[in-house]
Amino acid sequence: MDNVFDFLTKKRAFQVKETVGTPVYIYDEKGLRRAAEEVLHFPHAFGYRARYAMKANSNAYILRLFNNLGLHFDASSGYEAERALLARIEGKKIQITAQEYPANLKDLIQQGVLFNASSCRQLERYGKDFPGSAVSVRINPGIGSGHNNRTNVGGLSSSFGIWHEWIPNVRVIAEKYGLKITKLHTHIGSGSDPKTWQRVVDMSLQAVREFPDVKTLNLGGGYKVARNPAEKTTDLQVIGQSVKEAFKAFYTETGRKLDLEIEPGTYLVAASGILLAQVMDKIPTGKEGYTFLKLDTGMNDLTRTTLYGSVHPVKVYPAGEKKLEKKEKVVIVGHCCESGDIFTPAPGDPEGIQPLELPEVQVGDLLALGVAGAYCASMSLTNYNSFPQIPEVLITSDGNMKLLRKRQTVQNMVALECDKELRVESGE
Repeated sequence: MDNVFDFLTKKRAFQVKETVGTPVYIYDEKGLRRAAEEVLHFPHAFGYRARYAMKANSNAYILRLFNNLGLHFDASSGYEAERALLARIEGKKIQITAQEYPANLKDLIQQGVLFNASSCRQLERYGKDFPGSAVSVRINPGIGSGHNNRTNVGGLSSSFGIWHEWIPNVRVIAEKYGLKITKLHTHIGSGSDPKTWQRVVDMSLQAVREFPDVKTLNLGGGYKVARNPAEKTTDLQVIGQSVKEAFKAFYTETGRKLDLEIEPGTYLVAASGILLAQVMDKIPTGKEGYTFLKLDTGMNDLTRTTLYGSVHPVKVYPAGEKKLEKKEKVVIVGHCCESGDIFTPAPGDPEGIQPLELPEVQVGDLLALGVAGAYCASMSLTNYNSFPQIPEVLITSDGNMKLLRKRQTVQNMVALECDKELRVESGE
């Protein structure tokens, strides 16, 4: 997995440290552009639109970069949609698919934002607020994919979308409010198995048959990016070709040409991000114990390891000119006062520990966690243990550096705290 660190040389790593300090997220613009081009060339039979699942990394610069390249956007809350608008994304390029009905939806709809109902209750409320309008609905097709239930967003164990057996209820609600369902949406989770995707496409097209006004089928995201040698990155061309053939067969049978939408997040940004930290301490616990490397980052900055048990590739950038010849097994831990703040979990077991063999590391060396561009900065436990939110830096296509987010200060952190009396009417 050494190639995921290619955009960060030792010289550049220490330049970043001297300029903005550690810990820091570093992104590769060339990699972001390359991934966008691959997504934009996903095989399709008829019309096609790619949406960026912005929850993966919602930095405004990245949103504008993808917007300029031709991507549309998937927002997971009304607040994310508002954030995209503030990044100067046109409302018509943003679609909301959320677990809760956005409180600000009326304002967002007025700005052109699209809505995808994820439950019958959401659809009912949308019908009351916007009778006679067009809408998209999310269907749970009954199967899912992912390395555990926390990354699986389809099937019996998932609350996402309207269970496929309740499609008749959807039609009743649509008729009640004069809604025209023009798009169906499904999303199974994260995986790279073409057979699973083929099943999802077939089941989704079966649902499309229930809605004669549907013009677009959105198959969601979940295109896996390998973070270690045991994993496999999704081949978009292989997945896409089977989707393309299914759409063509559906047209031959029904005469309906469906547009395709997909919503990748991880695929677009994961491999183009690194979390760079400094080794602050080295603690052995005896012959039968472990050697712990303590970093100046932790689960507050990168939560995926604690939440999912995910394993990120690691690279050491030694201070000075020393050679990394001797190897040792270490457990990498974060700076949070939490026993679960560990970056070397046993694969598939968030509570387990599996030491990692690395070149012998010393205090002051830099250590990078790779494939950290997606669901890392945006999914952090910001301010846990009162650690400030860390900066984000971009290595541009021409080799320069941009600061995309400043390091938060403690003053920033407490700015919204107050001691203000709330006046409420007393009553029985």
